[in-house]
Amino acid sequence: MKKDISSRKDIKCIISKFYELLLVDQKMIPFFEDIVAQNHLEEHLEIISDFWNDILFDTTTYKNNTMQKHIDKNAFVKFKKEHFTIWTSYLFQTIDAYFEGEISERMKNRATSIATVMQLKMNLYAK
Repeated sequence: MKKDISSRKDIKCIISKFYELLLVDQKMIPFFEDIVAQNHLEEHLEIISDFWNDILFDTTTYKNNTMQKHIDKNAFVKFKKEHFTIWTSYLFQTIDAYFEGEISERMKNRATSIATVMQLKMNLYAK
C-alpha cells in the first residue's frame, strides 16, 4: 500500500515528476519553453508546490493569481481543451504512481475543479 500525501515534500515530488512528463510532451512544452529557456524551472516548481501546499494543507505561501497567469500565457500560447485533458491525465498518473489516500484524492478532485474553471473562463467549453 502506498502512503498518502502528507507534506510539501510529497507535493514537490509529485510536481517534479509531473513536470518530467509535461516537458517531453510536444503538445505541452510550448507552455513551458520560456521557463526552461530562462532557467526558471526549479523556481517554477517551487511556486507550484507552494500553490498545492496551500490548497491541500491550508497554508498561505502562494501569492500569485493562478487564473491571471494562465490568461496571460493564453495571449501567447493558446490553450485548448486537450491541453487540460493532458494536464489532468499526467497529474493523476503521477499522483497514483506514488500516493493513495484521502489527500491524494483531494488533490485530483481539486485539479479537476481548477481545470474546469480555467476552461470556463477561457471559453473553451463553447468550442
